[in-house]
Amino acid sequence: MTDPAHYPATPRTTSLRMRERTTYDRAAAWSILDEAWDCTVAFVVDGAPRALPTLHARVGDTLYLHASSGGRMGLHARGDGIAVCVSVTLLDGLVYARSQFHHSANYRSVIAHGRATLVTDPDTKRAAMDALVARLGADRPADSRPPTRRELDQTAVLALPLREVSVRTRTGGVNDDPEDFTLPHWAGVVPVRRVTGVPETDPAATTPLPPYVWTFATPLTGPRVTLVPLDESHVDDLYAATTDPEVWRWLSVPQPRTPADMRTIVRAALTAAHDGTRIPYAVRVDGRTIGSTSYYAMDTRNRQLAIGHTFLGRAHWRTGVNREAKLLLLTHAFDTLTCERVELHTDARNDGSRRAIEALGATREAVLHHHRLRPDGTWRDTVLYALLSTTWPETRSRLTAGLTRAAAA
Repeated sequence: MTDPAHYPATPRTTSLRMRERTTYDRAAAWSILDEAWDCTVAFVVDGAPRALPTLHARVGDTLYLHASSGGRMGLHARGDGIAVCVSVTLLDGLVYARSQFHHSANYRSVIAHGRATLVTDPDTKRAAMDALVARLGADRPADSRPPTRRELDQTAVLALPLREVSVRTRTGGVNDDPEDFTLPHWAGVVPVRRVTGVPETDPAATTPLPPYVWTFATPLTGPRVTLVPLDESHVDDLYAATTDPEVWRWLSVPQPRTPADMRTIVRAALTAAHDGTRIPYAVRVDGRTIGSTSYYAMDTRNRQLAIGHTFLGRAHWRTGVNREAKLLLLTHAFDTLTCERVELHTDARNDGSRRAIEALGATREAVLHHHRLRPDGTWRDTVLYALLSTTWPETRSRLTAGLTRAAAA
């Protein structure tokens, strides 16, 4: 009986070594295919192997591959198709061992075998092209010119049914042999993350930055503080930096008692990021993660968002770190995302947070009574502050000058 949750193992997808790293989980395969950008398709032409980097998009259990109608893969796919092996990989970390033999990498990968055929039905081909473009943003197909008939003729789209599929992963740390533990060589894992840079608008473009570009977490760097996209590699540093109960006193989540609790908090933020409702950052100082902050309540139509979900290790309170982090977020929101309005929210009882927000130049607009349930079961009244684009240039100059004076003191 076919298991809908798993692909069947075949001779081509069965691992010959380290079988514990291989699974046939359908959901895991789909997740990797949907997240990854790097796709290579291998095939044979005239008895010689070929490998082609290409764009891909998954629609259900079909993988669409982009090619040229005049290229080797497109030409040889005519008729009954072409036998291919598709490889998609996400590199998550570099593993440094004490011995050269045990150096490795953390990764998630999918290998798919099968026969890819040309998509010839015009409607199916246009839908596949939309799926490829939608990888850049769900609204991008409607926010760009569709291909002309000539452009469609020049483009080959191949459909590969996902039937022979395996997932292979490596996670964790160093696997050195015990006899090598005393060797005087550094060992550990260097996380690898793919991040997007600041959007660079084409000089001839007259439209504002579209909503789907907002959702990319862009690294932001200041003189002392760096904000990078939050991920699970930050869990241990976050937990170590925030063990003081005062850090969590006014937050809407209870204090994590173990690193596993902190991992749960981080995963909740990443789930919200995947849903497009939050853009979480790790706050880093001197090479260590000491807190987190986020964009949320994003309203792209009206060009507004909120900054919050912020917590910092107590050792960095009143050091200028929070103000510099807020300046980075505000600058990106107003100058790059072209926001009209940025909100900041805080517990009405949190006097320190209210003073910090007011020091940024934000205007107090309202109190939202019984706005959020606290971890202890009581209701929080939230004070709502806002900054507007009309006053942002003056606010930015004042904040920048203040940080410059503090750094020189």
